[in-house]
Amino acid sequence: MSENVYVGIDLGGTTIKVGLCSESGVLLHTYEGPTGVAEGTETVISNMADYVRRVVEDSPYSWEQLAGVGAGVAGFTNVRDGIIVMAPNIGFKDVPIRAILEERLGKPVRIDNDANVAALGEAWSGAGAGIENCVCYTLGTGVGGGIIINGRIYQGFSGMAGEIGHIDVVPDLEAIQCGCGRVGCLETVSSATGIIRMAKEAVERGERTFIADASQITAKTVFDAAKAGDEVALRIVKRAAFYLGKSMAAVAAVLNPQSFIIGGGVSKAGDILFNPIRETFAQLTPEPLQRGVQIVPAMLGNDAGMIGAAGLLIR
Repeated sequence: MSENVYVGIDLGGTTIKVGLCSESGVLLHTYEGPTGVAEGTETVISNMADYVRRVVEDSPYSWEQLAGVGAGVAGFTNVRDGIIVMAPNIGFKDVPIRAILEERLGKPVRIDNDANVAALGEAWSGAGAGIENCVCYTLGTGVGGGIIINGRIYQGFSGMAGEIGHIDVVPDLEAIQCGCGRVGCLETVSSATGIIRMAKEAVERGERTFIADASQITAKTVFDAAKAGDEVALRIVKRAAFYLGKSMAAVAAVLNPQSFIIGGGVSKAGDILFNPIRETFAQLTPEPLQRGVQIVPAMLGNDAGMIGAAGLLIR
């Protein structure tokens, strides 16, 4: 085997996942281990380097075939200089991770934030394969985003492009404050956190809903109740979907992507979420900007971060 391979690192607060990928974005082998946050920055970096070596050693490929390493991290990154500016979940602040890993591994290293690399993974070999222009939404605790233009991540002048969760879409009379300090952000209504908040508020108001019977209210609780015909849950899901569709209409007017790809835990709800998103997008987007545009679920699941991080070297 003489082909080049690439390693992608998905750096999480609890676990570091590393994946060995082919030049076409096929995941060949994986390894994961604890992040080691409690032991400090040096331990986390040592674990990253160690896991990269292990995933290659455990595969049929040689170290010489490894052409480079990419890493995705939840936090603020200085992509150009390879610095993790701030990543609270792993305790990193102004860590020149690219330079450190290049010295320890002797291989080229690239970094980016987790939403961008997940988007790149989907664009490379997932739901966006073969599509040059797409926008990815990640619906989880918050709402993350990644923009792919001409097959490459669009980062903006300071690397902050794609903060879709902070598009102001909720009218003032309905808006609440977001964690970013502003009000009306998409994240406040369309994330798992936002959906849970709306459900708890409905229960506290005494509304009749299956949700009130749950021992713990989660986003899945709400979606399951909606699928069972619960009117309160349906209202919450439709509200979350409406603002997602509204944000996509705004993004379409600026970027005109061919595809919107939706991933993250909330996206697993299926048609009960996707159908009203598509309906709202159709209602609010000028007809020429709708032509040929798809709104589809992500395909790679938890592998998107590893695959996308590996793709930083060649995409």
